[in-house]
Amino acid sequence: MSAGTPPAAAEKPAYKGWAGIRRAFGTPSALTLAVLGFGSGLPFLPIASLTLSTRLRDSGLDLHSIGLISLASFFYLLKFLWAPLLDRYLFRPLGFLGRRRSWLVAAQLGVALGLGALAFVRPELGVMPLVGWVLFTSFAGATQDSVVDAYRIEVAPADAQAALAATYTLGYRIGLILGGAGALYLADFAGWTVAYLGLAALMVLPLLATLLSREPVAPEASVQRRIDFLGAFWQPFSSFFANNGLTFGIALLLFVGLFKFPDQVIGVMAGPFYLDSGYTKADIATVSKLYGIWAGIGGAFLGGVCVAAFGFRRMLLAAALGVALSNLAFLLMAAHPSEIWAFYAAITFDNVAQGFAGTTLVAFMSSLTDRNFTATQFALMVSLANLPGKFAGGLSGYLVEASSYATFFTFSALTVVPTLLLLAWLWPRIREQGAPATG
Repeated sequence: MSAGTPPAAAEKPAYKGWAGIRRAFGTPSALTLAVLGFGSGLPFLPIASLTLSTRLRDSGLDLHSIGLISLASFFYLLKFLWAPLLDRYLFRPLGFLGRRRSWLVAAQLGVALGLGALAFVRPELGVMPLVGWVLFTSFAGATQDSVVDAYRIEVAPADAQAALAATYTLGYRIGLILGGAGALYLADFAGWTVAYLGLAALMVLPLLATLLSREPVAPEASVQRRIDFLGAFWQPFSSFFANNGLTFGIALLLFVGLFKFPDQVIGVMAGPFYLDSGYTKADIATVSKLYGIWAGIGGAFLGGVCVAAFGFRRMLLAAALGVALSNLAFLLMAAHPSEIWAFYAAITFDNVAQGFAGTTLVAFMSSLTDRNFTATQFALMVSLANLPGKFAGGLSGYLVEASSYATFFTFSALTVVPTLLLLAWLWPRIREQGAPATG
């Protein structure tokens, strides 16, 4: 059993087998997580990836500046630093909603405010106002993500987590469609101000879902919580290593940190690469952030079903290889610039692999989380899953300018080698159902 899993969930596996998988996908919690996932996905591209980098390139900024400005979204990488406060305290002004929902409403309002403010900044006149509002929106969005992850883990038993991860990913990727393709379409026809205001208005949907959803029952504490402020920060981390052991715990965190590296390192260069390859903003919106997102949704549901049916180990291997090999698909675009078939081929491979890997990793990390410290431990693992690639991505513009896009994509695919070596060491130590061995 994974650390912190309620005994009842382990004794009565209500979601095992194909019939159980269908029941898990059909629960009200699955629908709620889809809408909350939408709210988490909506702001990501406008403040941390393709939409922001395309906007900056459209404003005339050079590649290395775009790469460095992308680091302004770093709060997504460091959310574990304040997640202990989300585990321990209510957000007092909205405390009547409960611990999880009070923080969630506050974060969603912050995201809406930040996106609305970004509508009126003009990067061509100076990037500091833009960086400031990206920092603010990044903090609110990262807080929202931490609370949604904790809500997902606490609202349903462990054997339903693969299904909830898939429906969350469905909503998340629909959010990416509107934050990517939707914003690019609006920017092409009505300008960036209208695009960002439209995104801000869409945050009303996850806000309503939060207000209408139930507060998860707080898990009965299986450890004695320290009541002092320092204990709120120290205990979640000490608990993780107490449950897994020092060596195995460090290996798990390293594996999580390396798992998505090949995908993360190329993210910030995607928008400039598409533009420099001769595609219009409408092409990028249609292929990358409309068609591609649906391909990713298919990959996410495939990942959820495969993890539920076959366990983690083989799916982790398949996902790691798929993410790395998908980077090589972009060599088609480098060799055939402006040809739409190459764009579709690369995006299909990339998004199916990303969707499959995302669901697999989320379900795996959920199995490692102690429900006494849900938000903190999951936030730590999510931050580690994005931190190495994000910082490398900030320097990716220099690598592209010093070599070529083709060299960059080839190098990024080879970065999967340390992940595979670490998985080989972890292989006999990971139980087939995803719970860590405690030895």
